[in-house]
Amino acid sequence: MIKLSQEIEIEFKNLLTKEQYEHLLQVFSIDAAQIHRQTNHYFDTPQNHLQKLASALRIRELRDSIQCTLKEKTAEHQHLETTDLISKEQAKAMLNGGEVMSPSVKARLEHYAVPLDALHCYGTLTTDRVEIPFQGGLLVFDHSFYLQCDDYEVEYETNDETFGKNVFLQFLNQHNIEPKAAPKKVVRFITALKNQKG
Repeated sequence: MIKLSQEIEIEFKNLLTKEQYEHLLQVFSIDAAQIHRQTNHYFDTPQNHLQKLASALRIRELRDSIQCTLKEKTAEHQHLETTDLISKEQAKAMLNGGEVMSPSVKARLEHYAVPLDALHCYGTLTTDRVEIPFQGGLLVFDHSFYLQCDDYEVEYETNDETFGKNVFLQFLNQHNIEPKAAPKKVVRFITALKNQKG
């Protein structure tokens, strides 16, 4: 197993309408080959230990790899990500209620005394993603679908929060996109799940 290092993620996000999303794909001349699908499986305990910690645990299936990641909120636009690459068999075991097969993530969960045997997968969200290098950072266009919902967003990932905020606000202004806060995908999924349950 290859361990991925911990990293601080600095990102800015804005919700889009379907029309805004499709317009941006046209403006940046995005073709189908640049759109990559990823599937996120989210975990928590019945007591919502991770939600209460403002954290999220997911398995992400990409085209050529599977990652297990714990995201911990450290500031408004910052998260500490701890990630391990895991095998298809290890992912399947976790999705079926088995033990956490991600050593770095497991260590962080134990640090917070999260009961590992209570973790379960409570849902799946799929995203079609486009990533473009942009002004020293990474511009991301996402179309996500889950629980009979579709939503669209733009993200800007950067190494410098102040610089990144300015770049992102200029981008929104340039494309006549009204700033509209985008909760994290896991939060949007949980909200949709609660609404579905009534």
